Amino acid sequence: MKTQLKTLSVLTILASMSSEASTLAIDARGDAMGGTGVVSASYLTAPFYNPALVAIYRRNDDAGMLIPSLGLNYNDEDKMLDKVDNVISNPSSTALNELNGTQAKVDFGGALAFGLPNRYIAANVFGKAYVENVATPEIDKTGSNDAERAARSAVKTASVAVTEIGISFAKYQTLFGQHFSFGVSPKIQRTYTYTSLSSLNDFSLNNIRENSQGDTAFNIDAGALWFHGPFRAGFSAKNILSRNIQTARGTKNIGGKDIQYGYEYQLSPLYTAGVGFIADYFQFSVDYDLNTEKKFSSFDDDTRMLRAGVEVDLARQVQLRGGYMKNMARDSEGTLTAGIGLRPLNIIEMDIAASYTSPQAMGASINFIATY
Repeated sequence: MKTQLKTLSVLTILASMSSEASTLAIDARGDAMGGTGVVSASYLTAPFYNPALVAIYRRNDDAGMLIPSLGLNYNDEDKMLDKVDNVISNPSSTALNELNGTQAKVDFGGALAFGLPNRYIAANVFGKAYVENVATPEIDKTGSNDAERAARSAVKTASVAVTEIGISFAKYQTLFGQHFSFGVSPKIQRTYTYTSLSSLNDFSLNNIRENSQGDTAFNIDAGALWFHGPFRAGFSAKNILSRNIQTARGTKNIGGKDIQYGYEYQLSPLYTAGVGFIADYFQFSVDYDLNTEKKFSSFDDDTRMLRAGVEVDLARQVQLRGGYMKNMARDSEGTLTAGIGLRPLNIIEMDIAASYTSPQAMGASINFIATY
């Protein structure tokens, strides 16, 4: 049971990537540097961090492609899946109390981008898709004994997936002797929601697509960058047009008890500031979210990230990266990140990243970039 649950958690996401998307950056270079990018992203990955960076490129950059970028994050720090298994095998008050209030998450995403740098209006056509899956138990408190409480308890799952297609425009300008760039990214978002409710014995993320619905809307990102030599400061605003997204709602009988399901998801603006030292062979940057994101109304998923990252470039052929990020909105562990970039003969670049919070919370991403 335990192994099956963990396997299903990952395989469900992999199987459903074609219709999903989020505010996740989905960029292996940035992921390796603690998720930073407001001042350190390239003109190719700029739409996922700060569209103003689309206008910042080297003179020999004529065009580029991100083809593609893929990322997966798994988080079961509460050991919810193990605790579900414990309740099934031993439905005691202790096991039920340990399961109560736990949560498991799996996020997956992919991205594509085509950059067209020029000194008039730099542009980047991009697409991104990601899914955020959350599972949490609802423990019964009215049963006459532990076995009845376990039979009347359930696991609720919710999934929101966002697919984005857009174009970023950016312009470099000199104002009052200072160097700036400004960018904007109009985009179309297709949002899908899924939700399910099952008994502890029947819990599986395979049925998460049973109750689905979707809608399409327009949104916009914007950003600005100031730089002087290697020193940079920037600001980005993602999903400026806030949306309240409702999942399907209903009632299901679990062990003779009617339990309601259905959630509200807030796709709200995220404002992030960044500073950094960005030189040819060494980079260090820090990003900080200026507001807290509250996503699912019924889950404890508030996020307000502090991120820091470093990159060392070895002769334009190999880049070594490391970073750290922490959710300042919750009492949670920090995450260490690391990765490598490979540029054989500067023809194509491959970036690989990994993140580690605990044995129950890890992630990985990879992308390929070609420039001309």
